[in-house]
Amino acid sequence: MNNQKLNAEIQKALGNWKELVAQYQIPNNWKACLQVANTFLPFIGLWILIYFTLQYSILLSIPFFLLNAFFLVRIFIIQHDCGHQSFFSSKKVNNFIGTICSIFSFIPYKYWSKVHNFHHGHSGQLEVREIGDIPTITVREYLNRSWFGKLKYRLFRFPVATFMVAPVYYFLIPCRYPTFSFNKWSKYMKMTIKDNFWIALSYVIVGTLVGWPMFLIIQLTLVFLFGIVAFWFFYVQHQHEFSYKYWKENWNFLLSSIRGSSYYKLPKFMHWLTGNIGYHHIHHLSSLIPNYNLPKCFKEKPILNKYVTQITFWESLKMMNYKLWDEQQEKMISFSELKAL
Repeated sequence: MNNQKLNAEIQKALGNWKELVAQYQIPNNWKACLQVANTFLPFIGLWILIYFTLQYSILLSIPFFLLNAFFLVRIFIIQHDCGHQSFFSSKKVNNFIGTICSIFSFIPYKYWSKVHNFHHGHSGQLEVREIGDIPTITVREYLNRSWFGKLKYRLFRFPVATFMVAPVYYFLIPCRYPTFSFNKWSKYMKMTIKDNFWIALSYVIVGTLVGWPMFLIIQLTLVFLFGIVAFWFFYVQHQHEFSYKYWKENWNFLLSSIRGSSYYKLPKFMHWLTGNIGYHHIHHLSSLIPNYNLPKCFKEKPILNKYVTQITFWESLKMMNYKLWDEQQEKMISFSELKAL
């Protein structure tokens, strides 16, 4: 089936998508409180365990570092849902809990939420592809670059740079200073300064209490590992082969959600550890669905999953080869495929 027919079929089959997801958009404060408890308590417990094991053996602490990085992912997903105002029924509670989460995640709450909500409303639009997604250029744009421009892009899309260097840069620069100019930019600048103040104050207090060397080793290592996981998930969710990337005049929200976002088919415990963000097509269809309702929606509304790209972990590894968006074929391709073309 060609893309034009597929798009038409999706729009016909899911024309009532708002009705399909409506019941899952209702926050459940009890589930939200339970998730806060079963996320923050294990994170703090493992943090303390790392503190003591690290004094005896680095090797002994490695498994706890890895596990706790995923609990930091869960903390960030709570922050993410609070930013969508979907986690609790109260806006004030969402903003309070979201700010607390940001202290742990090292990502300022309000500015990041603004950028991310913009991403949800424009995901797959080539004009603003750099906002909230892994920077990707088209084949035509790549061919029109100078040799140095091509080299820079190749270096950025090298896995070590994309998943290890880029998160460090992201935490140090865009998260500390607003790089995107939205309306009322000065307002978001003040919000970012305020969020960063609370993060810095919390770090000073905890670092003073437990000792700066140990605190920095533990917390920055956890943030670094969390960054790798977060960037990987952002990559897998929008960089799959037959994704959806169009210029604004031909862009469609429904198609962007269903075709432009993937379903990361993981074991149940991994969905739990990553806050169900693998059900990304449903999340993009309605960001008002809290993460704890996504599995139920996925199970009870199979029509929402009929046209989505499903990716297992092993299948996702080959996606590291995808570097460019080919507008002619409407797919992601590798540099070797470009050479063949």
